[in-house]
Amino acid sequence: MAWLRETLALFAMSSPWELFAAALALAYVFLAVKKSMWCWLAAGVSSSIYVALMFESRLYMEAALNVFFVAMAIYGYYEWRKGIERDGEFKVERWRVAEHGVALSVIALLTSINGWLLTSYTDAAQPYVDSFVTWSSVVTTWMAARRIAENWLYWMAIDAVAAVLYFQQGRAPTGVLFAIYVVIAARGFQVWVRQPAPVTVRA
Repeated sequence: MAWLRETLALFAMSSPWELFAAALALAYVFLAVKKSMWCWLAAGVSSSIYVALMFESRLYMEAALNVFFVAMAIYGYYEWRKGIERDGEFKVERWRVAEHGVALSVIALLTSINGWLLTSYTDAAQPYVDSFVTWSSVVTTWMAARRIAENWLYWMAIDAVAAVLYFQQGRAPTGVLFAIYVVIAARGFQVWVRQPAPVTVRA
């Protein structure tokens, strides 16, 4: 149980700000599963805190990602509200294989370019992993804001990678948070697709 003792020790050394940000991020996911627009408020505040925390850890793309998350929290709130006002309900949409192919190709390309730039010009820790988590999260957050059901499947993969990254950087509360996210994301997909005749959208 050495890993448990080490994890608890990292928790004890964590700042109150990181614990607070992790709690809000967890609240965001639970609220998103329930299709509550309040999820975006929790996401915005949590991401604002993480901007400073990630920069401190030299995870520069993660810091930039959280700036993006703050902006997406605003966009997501208004997009969900507009969709509910238009449709009269929270209508989940689905993507075809072609849309997923485009999304995955974009993630792979941007990860490769960004990882190379970070390796060449910065002292970034884990440049390619950092870049993957960043760009895949950008795409997947946009999918969530657009109410695409498969965003939860993407999050399962992203969160598993991110959990390992944060543990390696000594961010135990955030690492545990992302490990929990993997389980919640599976539940989120199940909840979101429980509706009659989901709409298939085109890119």
